[in-house]
Amino acid sequence: MPGEPREVTDGYYFPVSPLLLFPRTRGKFGVYVKLNEQYRLYAHPDEPFSDDQRRKLYENGVTEVYVLGRQRRQFQNYLETHLGGVLDNDNLPMSERSEIFHSVSTSIMREAFETKLPVTLDKERFERIFQLVTASTRFLHKGGSLKSLAKLISHDYKTYSHCVQVFVFTSAILYSYGREDDFLVQAGMGAILHDIGKTLIPKEILNKPGSLSIREREMLEAHPVRGVALCAQVPLSQDALNVILFHHEAMDGSGYPTGLSGEAIPLAVRAASLANAYDRLTSEKPFAKALTPFEALSAMRGEMAGQFDQEALKRLVMVLSGAEVI
Repeated sequence: MPGEPREVTDGYYFPVSPLLLFPRTRGKFGVYVKLNEQYRLYAHPDEPFSDDQRRKLYENGVTEVYVLGRQRRQFQNYLETHLGGVLDNDNLPMSERSEIFHSVSTSIMREAFETKLPVTLDKERFERIFQLVTASTRFLHKGGSLKSLAKLISHDYKTYSHCVQVFVFTSAILYSYGREDDFLVQAGMGAILHDIGKTLIPKEILNKPGSLSIREREMLEAHPVRGVALCAQVPLSQDALNVILFHHEAMDGSGYPTGLSGEAIPLAVRAASLANAYDRLTSEKPFAKALTPFEALSAMRGEMAGQFDQEALKRLVMVLSGAEVI
């Protein structure tokens, strides 16, 4: 997200780039400029930001405008609505676009995991996630995006941030195969929703530091099936549903819930399985210390090798190397 709030006499403001204000669009927040250490209202809430206003900012060399801290949520909603345009705007630095992607995606997924879901994933929440994945997929394939995002990736395990990160890594692996955009979006939907079934698992089981009982293990291992059930009323393709249902399957047949093996496991699932394992291994959890990227990949190529598609694993290594993660 844009910079930190700044305290002034009449509230808190945070700076944003004028490039994030789209001409002829409305936001439920005021836009301020700073003149002689004073914040002056430049555009009212719900006032369409005009081409002329943007041109004047450019002509006067204004590189930052300001939004009231108490209107941060409204600004976040505005960014979410216009995310595709933000991420496609090559005039914005890659670092800034990466921060916006990370902030918006984490916010959307945090709501999905921390707000009690109805019996199924509702259409409004699904549409927000679908728009996020659609707008982000092109961005994730731009040169330098993963390198920039790597600095923002959280190693403090939270299910919602884990899902975002699995989406990022899965997209990078599958893009290297040259697959079409529709496939990448649907695989991305499966990846970002792969653990949605965990919203139905008690937190004391998810965060238990010791060994799980047989009953607890059964409940945990039901999350892929329960995840598919949660998505029963939304239009996901079979590629997306496969990722949700089979992301814990293993190439050697040792996974769950069905014990699929080898080529019977779809490509999107093999990529998501790798991304899921890599992100879990490199994240700090109550019951396990985080490994470094090198340690995680060494384990995945060593004692865990039978679980993964070796060609996809090579591509993950290539992706991480290109992003200077390893």
